[in-house]
Amino acid sequence: MLQQYLRKIYSQNSFVNLLEMKLIHVEPGNAILSMPIDPAKHTNLYNVAHGGALASLADTAMGVACASLGRRVVTLELNMNFIKAPDSGTVIRACGRVLHNGGHTLVVECDVLGEKEVLLGKARGTFYVVGKFDMEADQ
Repeated sequence: MLQQYLRKIYSQNSFVNLLEMKLIHVEPGNAILSMPIDPAKHTNLYNVAHGGALASLADTAMGVACASLGRRVVTLELNMNFIKAPDSGTVIRACGRVLHNGGHTLVVECDVLGEKEVLLGKARGTFYVVGKFDMEADQ
């Protein structure tokens, strides 16, 4: 039930929609999102995927991984290592997984993958718990 709820609220998020992110899979402590690399939307002045778009995808995947545990969070800290630029016109994925589920903070990591599972980037973030999801009250 929480998974369906998360799919619904993230499908209505304006920033997620702007970047064309899609929630592919969610289970407790894990989330996978995808995003196409549209040259008209996701590239920088060098015509490669903008690091901000990749970091946004990773941050969102890690946030969904936290939300999959019923935790409302905000990002305290985010570190992103860019390893390889994805090709324009491809679809990339971000796989977020919770490493530490504490009382006030969560530590999460994320692999950003291209076609053929090529590692494009690695992120790690610390998230602060601001509450819980209440599916009945939020609808």
